[in-house]
Amino acid sequence: MRRYEVFLKKDGRDEYRHAGSLDAPDDELALVLARESYLRRAEGDRLWLVDRAHLVTGSPEFVAPNADKPHRHNDGERIADRRRRLREEGRDRDGGTEGAS
Repeated sequence: MRRYEVFLKKDGRDEYRHAGSLDAPDDELALVLARESYLRRAEGDRLWLVDRAHLVTGSPEFVAPNADKPHRHNDGERIADRRRRLREEGRDRDGGTEGAS
């Protein structure tokens, strides 16, 4: 027996979603089982089956270097602070007359 991962997609939606797993002796029977188990109530219009033996996974050591990248989660606060500081420095250089005519 082989284990298959089932992915479904509704027409008009962009991505396939994982629906579950099933065990089957071959691809043909896996398709039938997936249809009968996961498409009975029209949960999707498209079906992907992936044999788990064909999945490629990254180890935690492989994935770890991408976990520590805080610059990718910027909420804009650093940029706002920098702009505020530059505005204040500009006022100090101009003697506080910025915007006065």
